[in-house]
Amino acid sequence: MLVWLAEYLTQYFSGFHVFSYLTLRAILGILTALIMSLYLGPKLIRGLQRMQIGQTVRDDGPQSHLSKSGTPTMGGLLILAAIFTSTLLWADLSNKYVWATLFVIGSLGIVGFVDDYRKVIRKDPKGLIAKWKYFWQSVIALVVATALYFTSAQASETSLVVPFFKDVLPQLGLFYIVLTYFAIVGTSNAVNLTDGLDGLAIVPTILVAAALAIIAYLTGNINFSAYLHIPHLPLASELVVVCTAIVGAGLGFLWFNTYPAQVFMGDVGSLALGGALGIIAVLVRQELLLIIMGGVFVMEALSVILQVGSYKLRGQRIFRMAPIHHHYELKGWPEPRVIVRFWIISIVLVLAGLATLKIR
Repeated sequence: MLVWLAEYLTQYFSGFHVFSYLTLRAILGILTALIMSLYLGPKLIRGLQRMQIGQTVRDDGPQSHLSKSGTPTMGGLLILAAIFTSTLLWADLSNKYVWATLFVIGSLGIVGFVDDYRKVIRKDPKGLIAKWKYFWQSVIALVVATALYFTSAQASETSLVVPFFKDVLPQLGLFYIVLTYFAIVGTSNAVNLTDGLDGLAIVPTILVAAALAIIAYLTGNINFSAYLHIPHLPLASELVVVCTAIVGAGLGFLWFNTYPAQVFMGDVGSLALGGALGIIAVLVRQELLLIIMGGVFVMEALSVILQVGSYKLRGQRIFRMAPIHHHYELKGWPEPRVIVRFWIISIVLVLAGLATLKIR
């Protein structure tokens, strides 16, 4: 929005041209989202407390979690508000990639909000029935995947980038829609499963979003993309602003979500953030790289799949409890130790993922 205003004002004062620089807008984006989160966070927490919108804790989980019962939840509203405000202010709103990402974030945020609303307002422990949650996630993913496929303007927009191989760029065809569907729905649910400890999900989200910002910048730059042998997608550069908005909003939320948490993000935050990472990875053509950088999310989701599969097939559990972060809690690890060690793993995986851009 301000990009258009600055462009108009440039005819009167050339200094406004500075707002056309992507790096400046990225910095302003992260600062806007961060300051907004820090300012509105206490107000939101007090409002949630007044309305008695608190977390319901399972009694079959770690006993240390029982003290968290009643902690305000649905803090993801703060994250989404900061992301949308920052992006709308500093991004080029004529870019379809920006709108595709905002559509996914907003739509999945609504699905998560309905789930949270049923749990904490209606006191329905099941929330939104699983089949309906997956149905709406699927609709959202398929709508955006189909729209992107049929509006693609160049072959590189629907090719698959394979890490470590610079000359392997197979065309996906209609399989692009399938891959996009799994990237959005899978990442959305994986982040949702990871969001079980204070700050556990938001820090890996920040790290992956920051890495995707770097990749979006490289992909959108014709010189860097040629040097790294990755597809050049001019529209991808504007995703840098969206990614930095996610980073800023995430850092602001972490201020209140760090152990011991004053507020939880709820499904309204986790589903939307997961979907955001998924769609951005699709738009910069790095779905496979997302699996590496988001390895913590993958590990959490796989632990649930393996646990359920093992119990149904063999009648035995692999882990003491799934997702896997609860397994380590039940082994006696203090919650902060689990959180920080998972953060360290996430840092290593993100760095490894970025390294693959050069090791080709």
